[in-house]
Parts: sequence; structure tokens; C-alpha cells
Amino acid sequence: MKVEEFDYHLPEELIAQEPLPERDMSRLMVLDPKRGEIKEGIFKNLKKFIDPGDILILNNSRVIPARLYGEKIPTGTEIELLLLNELAEGRWEVLVRPGRRAKKGVKIDFNNILEAEVIDYTDFGGRIVEFDWESGEFEDILNKLGEMPLPPYINKKLENPERYQTVYSEKRGSAAAPTAGLHFTDQLLEELADYGVIIDYITLHVGLGTFRPVKSENIEDHDMHAEYAEISDETAAKIEECKNRGNKVVAVGTTVTRTLESAAENGKVKAFKGWTDIFIYPGYEFKVIDALITNFHLPKSTLLMLVSALAGKKFILNAYKKAVEEEYRFFSLGDAMLILNRKED
Repeated sequence: MKVEEFDYHLPEELIAQEPLPERDMSRLMVLDPKRGEIKEGIFKNLKKFIDPGDILILNNSRVIPARLYGEKIPTGTEIELLLLNELAEGRWEVLVRPGRRAKKGVKIDFNNILEAEVIDYTDFGGRIVEFDWESGEFEDILNKLGEMPLPPYINKKLENPERYQTVYSEKRGSAAAPTAGLHFTDQLLEELADYGVIIDYITLHVGLGTFRPVKSENIEDHDMHAEYAEISDETAAKIEECKNRGNKVVAVGTTVTRTLESAAENGKVKAFKGWTDIFIYPGYEFKVIDALITNFHLPKSTLLMLVSALAGKKFILNAYKKAVEEEYRFFSLGDAMLILNRKED
């Protein structure tokens, strides 16, 4: 399959630059691939489309202030780091800009508080750096020096950085938000639980694998970058109970989808703790999830390929065309889509 097959036209003005005043008031496009139907709603009314006994799985990862601006020692050249994955205490995989200034052995100063040394290269064009500091906790230093790493297509600064966190974010480690969850409020989650929906959490720390562009002509040649994920024994058991009673497993976001599908073993979800580089595109046979809540994704992206695998490429591209015509808000701070069922084989 060619990357070009997953392209679509998007007017720039439809890229959401700021969140809505109320998280759960975004528009919701509801897709039923089995019936070929597209409905429209408001996210706040999500329970109209899912059933008591269904399980809703959310990603509780929290975005860290992962963007750091420093100066190369001793020249003072400005260098920007984006922290991706913590490999060990003080050792991180990072993206560097400009990369040509960050050769092995280069040291970077951050406000005379933190120092980084480039100790190796990665296979995706990034670097491995070792941080050094005199006192305090790295987390506290990062909170002081780092910035929220908003996607490059968002040009406005967020007035409230918490709007780029889910209300249930808990475990620090992501370089980008699991944006499908940004639509939930505490009240909505409570309403869903009272309605009989089971709510549980996994963790996937969003890194390069989620948003790295596909540069190969054929999508089969694209290598996903690994991201760290966890599923507990208790969550795995709840998912299996849900499937056994005939209810739906509803993934909130592509990160949850990739985590759950990575944990499938002999047709069952197992507890999982480790790295996943699963790449889901049309032709993939889903083993765990039945439905998906997600945002509208970039053209030619791995995320668009994932939803095309679930709902069918033609159906998804038609839905995106309709979303453009009806001026939905796109990408991280935009509107939402609910894919109710897997496509018919």
C-alpha cells in the first residue's frame, strides 16, 4: 500500500489552535462501518452510543514539560531538545534541533542548572543524552526549565497548560498528550460509570512512534519507534470479563489501541509491561478492541492508517471528506470521532 492512498485535502483554517471552553462540548462524528452510517452528536452525550457493561479504556499518561532550550558549551549556540523516552535515571532518548550541532561528546548547558552530554546516536536520527545536575530532583528541574511540547501545527500558546492534559492524567512520561482523552471531564466519567460503563486505565508514554511521519513510499516499509506501555493484571482481567459477556471494548485513542493489541496473546489480553512498536494499518486483524474514540488525524499519518484498518480506508476517507465539508475542528485540540464497530471482513 502506498502512503499517498492516505492523503486528503485539509484547509489550514480547520486545524484547531485552541481548545473549546468546555472539554466535552466538542462535536462527535459517529461511524458505524458495518451499516455504512455516519451520525453526528456532541461528546457530552457519549453514553447514547455505548452500552452498560462496555469497558472504556483510557491512557493515564501525563505530558511532561519535555521541550528544553539550552546552549552548546562553549560556543553558546542555541540547541533545543525534545525528551522522548527515559532509558535510565538521567539518560534519555531525545530529538535535537539543529541536529548537526549535537555530535557525540557535545555538552549542552541549560541555565547553569542542568547539563546534558550527547553520548550516542539513535537509529531514528535522534540522540541519547546523559543529564547531570548538582542538587534536587530531575522532575523538579524539568518543571522549572521545560516547556509543554505542543505539536508544530499549533501556533497559539495555551493559556492554561492543563488543557493539554487529560483530567485523569497521572503517570508522567509523555512527549505529547493522548488527545482522544482531552474531551472527557470528571463529571462525564462519573455519568458513564453510573450508567454502567466499566472504566479502567492503561499507560502508554507517547513518544516518537505516535507522531513520526511516514517517509517511505510503501507503508509496509515504515518502522514504528518503540514506546513504553503497561497493562495491569486487574485491567487485563476486566477486559476479558467484558469480552466474555459479549460487551464492547472501547479504546480511548490510538495509544490505547496499540497497547491493548500489543498485549493480545492467544486471543486473550495479558498483563503487559514493556516496549511496543506495533504498526496497525489496513489488513491488520484486531484481537482486542471493538470500538474506538479518536480525534481527526494528519494526512498520510500512521494514526490515519490505524483508523482505516478498523473502519475501512474508503469509509474513513469519506468521513474525513464530510468532516472537512462540515467544518469539524481537526487534530489535537479538535473534535472527536467514535468508530462503533469493526468493519465487516
